[in-house]
Amino acid sequence: MIRSNLVLFALMASVSAAASIPPMKITPLGKPDAPVSGTLNRNASGEPESLNPLRINELESRHIAEYVVEGLLYLNPDTYEFQPQLAESYEVSKDSLTYTFHLRKNAHFSDNTPVTAEDVKFSFDLVKDPAYKATARLPYYDNVDSVEAVDPATVRIKMKKKYFLTLMVLASSSNTPIVAKHIYQDPNKKFEGAPLFGSGPYKVEVYNRGKNLMLVRDNNWWGKEYADQRGFGKFERVNWHFIKEENLEIEMVKKGQIDYMEPIRAENFEKKAVGEPFGTTIIKVAAENRRPKNYGFIGWNEKNPLFKDRNVRVALSHLFNRKQLIEKFYFGRSVEGRSPFYYNSPFTSPQIKPIEFNPEKAKALLKKAGWEDSEKKGILQKTIDGKPVEFHFSLLLPNRDVEKFFTLYKEDLKKAGIDMEIKLIEWNTFSKLLDEQKFDAVTLSWGGGDVEDDLKQIWHTDSSKPGGSNFISYSNKEVDNLIDKAREEMDKNKRKLMWQKVSKLIADDAPYTFLFNPKYDLYLLNKRIGSVKPTYQYDLSYLFFYTSPLQ
Repeated sequence: MIRSNLVLFALMASVSAAASIPPMKITPLGKPDAPVSGTLNRNASGEPESLNPLRINELESRHIAEYVVEGLLYLNPDTYEFQPQLAESYEVSKDSLTYTFHLRKNAHFSDNTPVTAEDVKFSFDLVKDPAYKATARLPYYDNVDSVEAVDPATVRIKMKKKYFLTLMVLASSSNTPIVAKHIYQDPNKKFEGAPLFGSGPYKVEVYNRGKNLMLVRDNNWWGKEYADQRGFGKFERVNWHFIKEENLEIEMVKKGQIDYMEPIRAENFEKKAVGEPFGTTIIKVAAENRRPKNYGFIGWNEKNPLFKDRNVRVALSHLFNRKQLIEKFYFGRSVEGRSPFYYNSPFTSPQIKPIEFNPEKAKALLKKAGWEDSEKKGILQKTIDGKPVEFHFSLLLPNRDVEKFFTLYKEDLKKAGIDMEIKLIEWNTFSKLLDEQKFDAVTLSWGGGDVEDDLKQIWHTDSSKPGGSNFISYSNKEVDNLIDKAREEMDKNKRKLMWQKVSKLIADDAPYTFLFNPKYDLYLLNKRIGSVKPTYQYDLSYLFFYTSPLQ
């Protein structure tokens, strides 16, 4: 989901009392009159699994796509208010169940084909069509009852129930990118280049698989005629590299081949990004703000008999020495993770405490779960389904940069009688194993998400199907019920108490070993493209969408 803020709640509260919405306040972004020039060089930390806007799951793939595709509205990162994009206005019924959007008459795709209500309807309908494999987006659309193209420029969407993030789901490009029906109507269509096509300021110029993707400004973009849109897309080109190794990415920043780097690990920020040109030509910024930031985790596949017992999962968390790693590799710039929300989020239960490093507690819990070194071989054993099983599992790792963290973990596990094999897997294979839920344990990180997240996508039983984000098959009926109720609760304070209870239940179940929460945004920025302030809600990737190079 795109990050939301309190403005969304204000909007939802106001629309329940009236059938029409006051004209949206327009706050132009960037420098609308600045010339289009220069190339912005960015990195996607590896080639995306898919560049098809209908199937994008990864955060960086979404950043790429949002240069090309658009939504009905967009959330201004400075004001946190929705502003027109493909839709020039919208209305909401008094019961907050019917949303009507009026499209701009001259909005068109990059091939000059008009954006119509049929394209909007298609963009919604395909999410529920299995052929398009948009499983990760389904949790946000289960409340959509119908989408009707009233006329070529009017779309009416009816919801089954009230939902606190309805407008975010329906209108933002990251949740509902509006795509061209004539381009994507065949789910099996083969694209010669990148399958990325839209109505936005940029279009694909060159796609070199495994190397880079070059986007070029669409000189015929419909939005350049509007004052509220002209601040977007001020670079002539955006060149996306696919560099997986962070050390190499830093070298490219140093040489001016990449203009902006975020995230960057604290260890590299402190030890590698030093000397010339860092601090002079290359700006180093550690921005402390309350924007929700990513959290790393180890996910325990609960389909695996090893991890079904909560005592085992808690024991595995007790064996991960996070404080040592924060001191050694994070230079005090992170805190221990503890829940599905950011550590200082108002939606995190204040009762949740990080699971401490305590091998003795871990051993006691493992013994309670029936694991003992009965043969004195240095590895725990247990009889499962009538067969003796040794505690051995594989941890899938998508990136060599963090391997050292888990090498230390492996040593602590071994002392407790557990054998962990670290498997470094190429990203596309990694994603496939994740989608098919064919793994023991996996380490990844989730993006910071919204100021207030909807936890259904990751934590609800309904999301545990293949291709879904609940790939560890976590299931708790009380969590499911609370998530369902919170989604329909329009009172923010009541909803906050529900999310706090959900976060406590999940933390107690220990389906993840929550690793670290960064306290700072760390980034490197080439001075030639200017200095951009970090905002509460958006990471800088979004801001570069409308930043222009210094002239």
